[in-house]
Amino acid sequence: MTLSNDERELLRLVEQSTRPVAMSDFFQVIHPPTPGGLDDDHPDREAWTERRIALYGASISLHAKGLVRIVSPANGARPDLVEATAEGRATLPA
Repeated sequence: MTLSNDERELLRLVEQSTRPVAMSDFFQVIHPPTPGGLDDDHPDREAWTERRIALYGASISLHAKGLVRIVSPANGARPDLVEATAEGRATLPA
């Protein structure tokens, strides 16, 4: 199965977790903001925001492909908590 770089990295981080996690917790790890932050006038803010939105798409794709499963649905205070499925773990390189 072909995965985008974002899907692969997100799945790897979910798989390495010892407990169910919110995939959005890893967005800052995958695409951290520029040191010093990105205020509204920063020239890189738009590109960084687009990368973050793409990570939401990668999250949805991983679930749609059956590579992660929702262990605890979102409850209004936090997002869905997920874990890698057996197929998701098998998709990652050893």
